Amino acid sequence: MEDEWSRLRLLITGASGLYGSKLAHLAQTKGHQVFSVYNQHKAAYGKPVQLEVSDREQVEKTFIELSPEVVVHAASLTDVDRCELNRNMAWKTNVEGTKNIVAAANAANASLMHISTDYVFNGETGQYKETDSPNPINYYGVTKLKAEEEVKSTANTYCIVRPSVIYGATPAAGKVNFALWLLNNIKKGEKVKALVDQWNSPTLNTSLALMTLEIVERKLTGIFHLSGATRISRYDFARQVAQKFNADSSLIVPTLAKDFLWVAPRPRDSSLDTSKAQRILKNKPLTIEYALQEMRQELDTLANR
Repeated sequence: MEDEWSRLRLLITGASGLYGSKLAHLAQTKGHQVFSVYNQHKAAYGKPVQLEVSDREQVEKTFIELSPEVVVHAASLTDVDRCELNRNMAWKTNVEGTKNIVAAANAANASLMHISTDYVFNGETGQYKETDSPNPINYYGVTKLKAEEEVKSTANTYCIVRPSVIYGATPAAGKVNFALWLLNNIKKGEKVKALVDQWNSPTLNTSLALMTLEIVERKLTGIFHLSGATRISRYDFARQVAQKFNADSSLIVPTLAKDFLWVAPRPRDSSLDTSKAQRILKNKPLTIEYALQEMRQELDTLANR
């Protein structure tokens, strides 16, 4: 049985994001010392630390000052079309930024958790296992795969985590996730297009934060697929969100991927197999039904504050 970690000095990049902010909150609640690294939007939980991950000297200086024991690297440029249009920026943030974080973590003798994506896969088969070979079809996926390779080849101690379509009860870092965006539009009586021919494994940010915190505390290493446990189309996911929150699902318009004017191609089926996480972790990947129930409870709690 793995040793439980006591109070940790935990540094989280991307700590103002949907996942990073939830992880910082949960880690702080458990008594860990949390350094919350952000770029533009100040982190709400932990000790906020402004940092540009692509600035090597700034990263080195910050790590020397803070001396973290564990680093969770969640900072990333995730806008798929923006990555396709501005490849230099995508490479600088997602690849060079990761190189800087890995080097600084090694120098601090800190273990590293790298948050990757289901978009490292081409989407031809779906239900990808950790042992399947990545083959991205857009530049965002390329940069995230290169970042994974950097972690595997140079990090002293690492864990690579792949989620899929992260959503949650609160907006973060100036962005609204798909589930909240959907509900906001339906409540305004607006129709929403959702794909019937794109499948993935939507991941509740709270569930992802609990699973990753468990991995950190138990000192687990390797690659983990930590998405939701349900393979589902965007359209069916949208309908389930609407139904769970008593919203008008008739406003959700079934749409084909070919009718979306994207710059970058998207994987048809990037769903992830979570059987490894189901087998090893105490905090299990959640089905859509349970995850949406958790999300509704969080929203109800926020509304009653």
